[in-house]
Amino acid sequence: MDSVILATGRRKEAIARVIMRKGTGKISVNGKKLNEYFGREYHIFHAFQPVIAANLQDKYDFECKVKGGGHTGQAGAIRLGIARAISKIDESLKKIMATGKFLTRDPRMVERKKYGRMKARRRYQFSKR
Repeated sequence: MDSVILATGRRKEAIARVIMRKGTGKISVNGKKLNEYFGREYHIFHAFQPVIAANLQDKYDFECKVKGGGHTGQAGAIRLGIARAISKIDESLKKIMATGKFLTRDPRMVERKKYGRMKARRRYQFSKR
């Protein structure tokens, strides 16, 4: 195994670059600890899920640089990046990541606003008389 593994994850408008090294299980996001960067417990758990599934909590350090989007998109991007990095280690871990659906990129994006509408689908109020 190489000393450093690089992976990229995307969700909505967020892009996360993940660097994985042997270590003690620390995850840093843009220079901060994971629980300092994300305020909600859900985002922390969502980003950390692949590490728990592979049972690698105290074997590797993850350094994530994320930009764009909001916290939910960033947490999803980090999750995909970490899962891709873990799957590069071993074939058995790749199967664990695939069965947990951590390697699937979420294709949902914000629908664009259309002309003649208030938002993507919301119409202006119609008055019959």
